[in-house]
Amino acid sequence: MVAWDIDVSELEEALVSIVGGVDIHRKQLTFDYVEQETGRWVRGRVAPADREHLAGWLARFDGVEDVQFAMEGCTGWRYVAEEMRAAGVVAHLAEPAETSALRGRKRRAKTDRADAKLLRELLATDRLPSCYIPPSPVLEWRALMELYHDLRAQHTGWAQRIHATCFHQGATGPGPAAVIRGDRRVLHRIVEEQLSMVGRLQVNTALAVMDALDEHIDRLRRRLLATARQVHGARVLMHEIYGVGGMTSLALCAWLGGAGRFSSSRKAVRFVGLDITVHSSDNRRSPGRLSRQGPEVLRWLLFEAAKTSARGTAPGYGYYTAVRERIDANRACLSQARRIVRHATHLLTELGDEAFTIVAQPAAPSTIAR
Repeated sequence: MVAWDIDVSELEEALVSIVGGVDIHRKQLTFDYVEQETGRWVRGRVAPADREHLAGWLARFDGVEDVQFAMEGCTGWRYVAEEMRAAGVVAHLAEPAETSALRGRKRRAKTDRADAKLLRELLATDRLPSCYIPPSPVLEWRALMELYHDLRAQHTGWAQRIHATCFHQGATGPGPAAVIRGDRRVLHRIVEEQLSMVGRLQVNTALAVMDALDEHIDRLRRRLLATARQVHGARVLMHEIYGVGGMTSLALCAWLGGAGRFSSSRKAVRFVGLDITVHSSDNRRSPGRLSRQGPEVLRWLLFEAAKTSARGTAPGYGYYTAVRERIDANRACLSQARRIVRHATHLLTELGDEAFTIVAQPAAPSTIAR
């Protein structure tokens, strides 16, 4: 069902420009737009919120020369942006936190209509805090990377459960790392000799789940590495930055690539969530902490890539050791991860949208920086 407050049957006859906002909800899409030339104000909702009904509603803008809509970067924005792009409508993605700050002090109840109106007004006055909308293949790469990271996190979680079960029953169980990479025969012997019947069931069930996860993780890893060897931007990053392998290069390309993505490398570091935030009140200043905003999977891969600087042959070994001796190894890895982000940002800025180009011939292993 598509509902609206004002009749729009005559909209197709007029060649006007339209500016509007869409508030995304699980059950409906609330819209609010204005015809710039006539000043006619239209608002309503599209329900249920799915591709079919949205495409049917967007069909009424056929023949309109300029249609632009803004929406917040919350769950569900992808299919809305894709349907708008297919219908010839220009989609603008707004950063949720900055959009909420622009709302100002709360003077009335927050509703879907109020949110859609705010997005329309911000877009019309050129004050919308816009976000980058990547191409569809890049969105697929991001989804694969996030799935891989989720599976790895679950795999580690089950290993920790095994360790906790052994400790809870007083068994001389190995740590989580030994459960993942150690000899399974030693673990099975401990389970059979030192755990209760239910404890054995807990551990054996966890091991079965870990084995199933291993199959999916290995399959995903091979697919991601094969994709990285065919993406132009990922190949450049692997060749130019020490310690950046296939997984990290593809993640950097997926989240930092694109023409005009960042105006400075400092903004890229802030986007990844590796910048230091400091809260200051009067003369009291809290210690700096990582903002931890942005893609978690990219921060994880960058930290792992930065660990390669601990090798004596690494180009950044001197910088790494200096920070490690002055503070600690963890801070040295974070500092090196920021350097990787800045270097990658400069390389991807030069490539622009060519970073997403698929190269038919995979990169030779000998040309990839180790």
